[in-house]
Amino acid sequence: MQEFIKKHKENLEGKTPLEIIQTVSSEFPKDSVFSSSLGLEDQVISDIILTNNLPVEIFTLDTGRHFAQTYQVHERVNDKYKTRIKTYYPDTSEIEKFVNTNGPDAFYLSPELRKQCCHIRKVQPLERALKGKKVWFTGIRREQSEDRASTPVIEFDQDHDLIKVHPLVHWKIDEVWDHVKKNNVPYNALHNKGFISIGCAPCTRAIAEGEDSRTGRWWWESGDLKECGLHVPHKA
Repeated sequence: MQEFIKKHKENLEGKTPLEIIQTVSSEFPKDSVFSSSLGLEDQVISDIILTNNLPVEIFTLDTGRHFAQTYQVHERVNDKYKTRIKTYYPDTSEIEKFVNTNGPDAFYLSPELRKQCCHIRKVQPLERALKGKKVWFTGIRREQSEDRASTPVIEFDQDHDLIKVHPLVHWKIDEVWDHVKKNNVPYNALHNKGFISIGCAPCTRAIAEGEDSRTGRWWWESGDLKECGLHVPHKA
């Protein structure tokens, strides 16, 4: 894996998202997966994978607290591309224990409880989804936040022992929207209402023009680092 990353790190930087996904997935056709949050960037990547019949399995994490509009996007994707996106859910016993101990909206009480909730609803299901895989594609873009500004196109994810690839990392938001509109890609209606980064309903709000796209997530917490634990931020 390390040799593959070293070989392709520089040449993938100037490639299109399609070329990036093709190059990597062709090397690992049975072990490549894409985690889709059903957000705007991820819809673009799903469109590229499904339209070009690339050997990448698409899955999503259902936390149990999504917006209704997110589920609508899921259905529209399945209908448009005649596919079935695989869904992973949290462990029921873990959710019951957390809620019965702390309350249904305990994530508002402290950063620690919020991160614990994210861990149960997102991180643990992700670990199951990535088990035994060699490549993980994501929709991360450098423009999304300061913490993601130095994200490479391809890297080694030590936590999951696999190659992590970000095909849209160099794209601007206008390029994302252009692809969506030109290809009639299904997208979440909340994006039209100021919701840029869409996660769980209780933890997501619309943002004002000029705000960092991640400020709409866990807005009640202080500090600039706003992540759920799925991705380790990069520092320049």
